[in-house]
Amino acid sequence: MEVTKITNDNFEEEVLKSTVPVVLDFWADWCGPCKMQSPIIEEAAEAMGDRVKFGKVNVDEEAALALKYQIMSIPTLVVMKDGIFKGKAIGLQNMEAINQLVADAIKE
Repeated sequence: MEVTKITNDNFEEEVLKSTVPVVLDFWADWCGPCKMQSPIIEEAAEAMGDRVKFGKVNVDEEAALALKYQIMSIPTLVVMKDGIFKGKAIGLQNMEAINQLVADAIKE
């Protein structure tokens, strides 16, 4: 499963209307921990396949989305399900933490 670039233009279609939970990775080019998060996100997307969608939001390019979801530091992962905010994890997350974040969002 590919990680989708999320912008203000495709946010509604890719995230709010998604039939599966969506994990958003808020990041920036200049952020060291974000660069470390990226391969873990790709690994999680591969492992979870069609059950979960993964997207990346560049906070420099999509400041409105970062503001809307109160992203104060990056990397931050946000989980959305049925268009509703379900959870957030701030800082570098390992595979186990991502799995737990998604599991918590799904069981609500």
